[in-house]
Amino acid sequence: MSMFKIFNVSGSAISAQSQRLNVVASNLANVDAVAGPDGKAYKARMVTFTSVPMGDLATNGVRVSGVSESQTPNRKEFNPTHPSADADGFVTHSNVNPVEEMVNMISASRAYQNNIEVMNTAKSLLLKTINMGQ
Repeated sequence: MSMFKIFNVSGSAISAQSQRLNVVASNLANVDAVAGPDGKAYKARMVTFTSVPMGDLATNGVRVSGVSESQTPNRKEFNPTHPSADADGFVTHSNVNPVEEMVNMISASRAYQNNIEVMNTAKSLLLKTINMGQ
């Protein structure tokens, strides 16, 4: 394997983790969201990754295969005085779990940092190899 493919693999992972962080940020921004005028509340989103085999010459590494909505039911709270309450007096909140999202954010951030470190190490090794030839 060429040393330069390391940059492709790490670069694809960085891009995927960046998209994961954006989805987590969107989820966290909607933790306290309630159902809108259409009666539907925000649903948490999750990123799904897929690996790209090393034999593929065009690309290799990881990519985002999709972003899906969580199937966890939305939280309902009885509050008949709330302006967004339904006919039964329930307010539908988003299904975002802030603790899970914070763990997901830390995990994505660490993976992002680790791939940056892989790229920096590969760069350092390549520079040392070039200096050895002088």
